[in-house]
Amino acid sequence: MLPFLRKKTNDQLGLDISSSSIKMLELSRQGDRYHVESYAVEPLPAQAVSDANISDVEAVGETLARLIARAKPGVRRAAVAMPESLVWTRTVEMDGGLSEDEMESQIRIEADQLVPFPLDEVALDFAVLGPSEANPSQVVVQLAASRNENIELRKDALEIGGVTARTIDLESYAMERAFDLMVDSIDVRGKVVGIVDIGATTTNFHVIAQDRTLYQRSQLFGGKQLTEEIQRRYGLTMEEAGMVKKHGGLPDNYELEVLLPFKEAAAQQVQRCLQLFFSSTTYADVDHLVLAGGSASIAGLAQLVQDKLGRPVSVANPFVNMSISSRVNAAALSMDAPALMIACGLALRSFD
Repeated sequence: MLPFLRKKTNDQLGLDISSSSIKMLELSRQGDRYHVESYAVEPLPAQAVSDANISDVEAVGETLARLIARAKPGVRRAAVAMPESLVWTRTVEMDGGLSEDEMESQIRIEADQLVPFPLDEVALDFAVLGPSEANPSQVVVQLAASRNENIELRKDALEIGGVTARTIDLESYAMERAFDLMVDSIDVRGKVVGIVDIGATTTNFHVIAQDRTLYQRSQLFGGKQLTEEIQRRYGLTMEEAGMVKKHGGLPDNYELEVLLPFKEAAAQQVQRCLQLFFSSTTYADVDHLVLAGGSASIAGLAQLVQDKLGRPVSVANPFVNMSISSRVNAAALSMDAPALMIACGLALRSFD
């Protein structure tokens, strides 16, 4: 059984391997307060990660090794995440009186009937979500399965980078944990919240209610489109375009002719996320939207989305109540905070 949902160990880095970069976060806890010990973001070579999976293990491992050498975290064990597209999940109801061993045996029987792959080709895990609303003597159990090859690719890349994979989590669970850190600061506890995670190539939309993800969907749209337009418009390399997009230095026409159309396209994507959510569930509204991912830091994007959609919008920052090590660049961390939600949720596995 692989620890998708259980088996928590102390002192783990959070490592988020996305399509464009590796993000690392190291946390400690001082009393009831979390402390950022170190963090780093390292860009990945093009196509090193493709369609949510690692396609070049050596390139990912070497990128991780550079990140570790630069950030010098205090531990070399890590929690990493699997995207939902690579994990098969189902919920089943089981007798609440079963021991963990009995439940595990029953899960394997259930999995043999439900998982669409031979069991010797997959890693399995399960978690008890709580009592059944329909039958209090039953518990709702979530089963998770992923092909062994997906797991091994991540473990191999981490090994090349000098890190041991201790925990494999789901991206949505990591997002939930990180979001819980900022619930009170934006006053949305108990409300229905949509988290729009705009990555380099994919936008992931999570809806959280009652502290649990009730909906998740991905669509092709991301910050890479802005980078490519900068590259095309100003005759830059992709690396140069990425640098000026983040740090500035573009001509005066950039804001109006390049950035504004991208922000308007992003707002349209958020609107589409909501429409798809409403059409496939019984929900007719969300109370609040949170922008995450690298593009969430674009100045004015949150306000534009709020104005166009008529709902309150916040920019994700899981570090709002954390203290920060003197060796961490606080301004850089603040800028990168929306893109570090999954890494943060993974780093929190050290304290479960």
